[in-house]
Amino acid sequence: MAGHSKWAQIKHKKAKVDAQKGKLFAKLIREIQVAARIGGPDPELNPRLRLAIDRARAANMPMDNIERAIKKATGGEEGAGYEEAIYEGYGPGGVAIMIVTLTDNKNRTTGEVRHVLTKYGGNLGKSGTVAWQFSEKGVIYVEREGANEDEVLAVAADAGAEDFKTLSDSYEITTEVKSFGAVKAALEAAGFKVSSGEITRVPKNTVRVSGRDAERLLKLIDALEELDDVQDVYANFDIPEEVLEALA
Repeated sequence: MAGHSKWAQIKHKKAKVDAQKGKLFAKLIREIQVAARIGGPDPELNPRLRLAIDRARAANMPMDNIERAIKKATGGEEGAGYEEAIYEGYGPGGVAIMIVTLTDNKNRTTGEVRHVLTKYGGNLGKSGTVAWQFSEKGVIYVEREGANEDEVLAVAADAGAEDFKTLSDSYEITTEVKSFGAVKAALEAAGFKVSSGEITRVPKNTVRVSGRDAERLLKLIDALEELDDVQDVYANFDIPEEVLEALA
């Protein structure tokens, strides 16, 4: 999982750059609108909306933008035409890939996803092809600076955390979905700086790739994330950190 965790950190840093371009904001607003339309405008009663707002705030989106998106969605003006579509397939080196989209035109989105997969040596599979290789989990990152490892671990464990890893600049804490909110709240209440936290899909096993496969795989993931309808991309790869850093 070392390569996968390292890639998660790189993606988090890239998200801040993407936010400056405005593209990430557009995707986050779409998720907020759909979440509000489906589960209502109160984040305390709508876990999906609460997570969408957390992601938006982590990307430094102004609260005015968030509130405007919720009002538009619950007023029937926005978000009504979008539906979630999940695509499954394989990338270079036999890496399993799940692509989560929000789309108002599934035929267009399917064509775009298939084109990108094919271009970079992957292929689109049927529903259920790779989903079994991932588990839905909560993942929280706490900044290491000023945070004692034993203290962070103790707070996380007491709140119900499932796994704990020490990375180069952060602590990675994995939880069951039902425990995510409690663990995140406990860490924040203890004064630790949570740099990000979300419900995600974690691979049960990873496939090690390097060389040409690694290069094409990272280009594939980047290209998928550039698609307007794509919200998240999950893959079960493990790339040696030195290779990943050279390619990132």
